[in-house]
Amino acid sequence: MKVCVDIQAAIAQRAGVGRYARMLVEHLAPLAGKDELALFYFDFKRSGVPFPVPGAEQQAVQWCPGRIVQKAWKTMGWPPFDWFAGRADIYHFPNFILPPLTRGRTAVTIHDVAFLRHPEAAEKRNLKYLNSRIADTVKRADAILTDSHFSAREITELLKVPPEKLYPVHLGLSPDMKPASQEDIEKVRNLYGLQKPFLLTVGTLEPRKNIPFLIDVFERLADFDGDLVIAGMKGWSYEPILARMRASKQAERIRYLEYVEDGLLSALYSGAELFVFPTIYEGFGFPPLEAMACGTPVVSSNAGPLPELLGSAAALVDGYLAGEWVEMLSGVLRDELRRNALRAKGLEQSAKFDWNKTAAETWKIYRKIIRG
Repeated sequence: MKVCVDIQAAIAQRAGVGRYARMLVEHLAPLAGKDELALFYFDFKRSGVPFPVPGAEQQAVQWCPGRIVQKAWKTMGWPPFDWFAGRADIYHFPNFILPPLTRGRTAVTIHDVAFLRHPEAAEKRNLKYLNSRIADTVKRADAILTDSHFSAREITELLKVPPEKLYPVHLGLSPDMKPASQEDIEKVRNLYGLQKPFLLTVGTLEPRKNIPFLIDVFERLADFDGDLVIAGMKGWSYEPILARMRASKQAERIRYLEYVEDGLLSALYSGAELFVFPTIYEGFGFPPLEAMACGTPVVSSNAGPLPELLGSAAALVDGYLAGEWVEMLSGVLRDELRRNALRAKGLEQSAKFDWNKTAAETWKIYRKIIRG
């Protein structure tokens, strides 16, 4: 059996989907056995794949720009993907949508349906594209992978997909996400000028991450004299979020670090007093699990799959009343025994999320759909 995985999102280094594609194929390759794994991408600029995957065949198209082909897929539904990628028994597309194909079985990963549940929080051009193609995708796909049981239920409800076609597969955490040494914590503190204790949130700056609400809560947190650190690349509609940071009466205590490399991120997590995650909607939710893996207590919303993923290892807040969040944060900050219990439970819970397990389950799905 030959499996071809489209890794264009990983080449483009798109947040979320790109990381999923990269981590998945890196862990699929060692488990292939007698099966073949091919990685497909467009490389018109001759930049080459930015990460090695031993045991996987690289299939790069250099004679045609990928953006032109992708535009043709979006507008005309042509030409077929397999004209470029070549023959395979299964084609796996990790980025929501199936392009046109003339052969093979298909698997697609629909990470979440935030664009349907919360269209007001989605970028308009992306929303239009997803809405125009998602029905065709779920109809044609032989298997739909998703990141949580919550997302599987959402897909069933909103896209009317038969449950037998859906495969919830939890994702894994990078082995880099572990408690950092005190030396590494001090290095990252010095690098970013973080001299005070700090609360931390991590995620792309976009509406559904609910950062303005977190700033409201932080402004009311009278018994904490440290900083609020926000780390994440600028996403869709980030300008109002930056404006809210600047307008805050606690602006001098709000630190926006933009994107932080994994090598530094684990130390940043480890140095925080608490990790705070007031998100409105997720398909999975890497940041609170990463914080747990680094030994940091987590206070989170109970949106989407977060109760499923975090269990009793986080302090979950139901709803978005600022007073209730202030009460929860103040209570956890005052209670050292509770923080220690959350640290211990968080380390245990986060250890359940392993990319080797994700890859092994994914291979089982491939072999199941090839048998029909």
